[in-house]
Amino acid sequence: MIAIKPTKGHLLVAEPSIIGDVAFNRSVVLLADHSDAGSVGFILNKALDLNLKDLIPELSSSFKIYNGGPVEQDNLYFIHKVPQLIPDSVEIANGIYWGGNFEAVIELISQDLISKNEIRFFLGYSGWDAKQLDEELTTHSWIITTNEDSKDIIERPYSSFWKDKMVQLGGEYLLWSNAPANPNYN
Repeated sequence: MIAIKPTKGHLLVAEPSIIGDVAFNRSVVLLADHSDAGSVGFILNKALDLNLKDLIPELSSSFKIYNGGPVEQDNLYFIHKVPQLIPDSVEIANGIYWGGNFEAVIELISQDLISKNEIRFFLGYSGWDAKQLDEELTTHSWIITTNEDSKDIIERPYSSFWKDKMVQLGGEYLLWSNAPANPNYN
């Protein structure tokens, strides 16, 4: 497999070897930013038992909340594909945007002008200091892949996302696609 460099918009797929890492075991992370200063991403496939209305009671919305990563888990973050509706959005890549005016988001949700297929919410984020992600890549903690789902990444079903990536990678990874999350159950 040809190694590609981390770039915002790419996916980080946890190597099967990081079994003991509670935060990142079997994770697929959308890289929202990557520079010499560090990296930021959001775990796409770890849904929490929370909805938006649990965090913002004045909303009756049942938008699912995901665990974005171990950093700042008391803050709410979001990615979306409607920058024309959410001012101050920052493009990640290929029609996917990060953040923007949160008051506008609340108003859009209150008026049912934004759907679950257009926005995804996260508690916390995944962060790496300068060169930290590069070091983790050299120790084979992550596989970098392009985001073939592009802006449809928000509406993609996530329960089997890591497994699907293992199948897609093929070879030695194919075996891991059917392994139990806890190897003791094998």
